[in-house]
Amino acid sequence: QVQLVESGGGLVQAGGSLRLSCVVSGRTFSTLTIGWFRQAPGKEREFVVTVSRSDGNTYSADSVKGRFTISRDSAKNTAYLQMNNLKPEDTAVYYCAADSRPFGSRRSRDYAYWGQGTQVTVSS
Repeated sequence: QVQLVESGGGLVQAGGSLRLSCVVSGRTFSTLTIGWFRQAPGKEREFVVTVSRSDGNTYSADSVKGRFTISRDSAKNTAYLQMNNLKPEDTAVYYCAADSRPFGSRRSRDYAYWGQGTQVTVSS
């Protein structure tokens, strides 16, 4: 059973930074493509960024390009989401997702495994 556990969320002022972690267990980390999604109150879950297991390429939503970076550390079975220059509109619950697909996807339905989410709140 694949399990994903996020951590690192919290309250930060606009312009600040946070790093989210996603620890994966139950499957060899290198066999998984990782994605980060977020969901704000009253809104649908939206794609943030993904890193492909096959070639390591990353893809980001336009809203976070140049500010958010995804990385992965196979030795630690952990994926990271580095978030810089945070804005109030980044406030949401952030979810880590994983799938065996070779390339990343912007669609949440393409990911089989999900974490429980971690809250990120950005104050103005």
